[in-house]
Amino acid sequence: MEKFEESEVLFEEKVISIRRVTKVVKGGKNLRFSAAVVVGDKKGKVGLGTGKAREVPLAIKKAVTDAKKNLINVPVVKGTIPYYTIGEFGGARVVLRPAAAGTGVIAGGSVRVLMELAGIHNILTKSLKSKNTLTVARATICGLNALKNSQYIKEKRSINEEQLWQ
Repeated sequence: MEKFEESEVLFEEKVISIRRVTKVVKGGKNLRFSAAVVVGDKKGKVGLGTGKAREVPLAIKKAVTDAKKNLINVPVVKGTIPYYTIGEFGGARVVLRPAAAGTGVIAGGSVRVLMELAGIHNILTKSLKSKNTLTVARATICGLNALKNSQYIKEKRSINEEQLWQ
């Protein structure tokens, strides 16, 4: 039982979107709420989830549960990402560029929330095409998920540390 207590990780959660959605049926309109939530431990784990319910708190609770199921590991090197990447999802594209120490998080909206909860302190980002909060967040997750750590790249290419970043 003690092992479970050690592995308990505290996640911080932030709501990035709450929308009112309706379904038109024979008797009128069914009103519900859709929520999108980001959870992260600020140590390289971050997840995005959505939930829908008749009341806002229930929708947020479902979204948090979904986000914890969809956690990804982000390689963080000296407070930034290891290399340049582009994330795409639907009509959204997000450019993620590593930045020098002291730059800060240059991002807006849902991208900023994702970066802060992933534990990234210095990064340059740019959202292209779509401005939809949820698709931009999903594009960011795709970009972060595509990143590999240096150990994985060294093993894949069969090279040493000096040759890796040339």
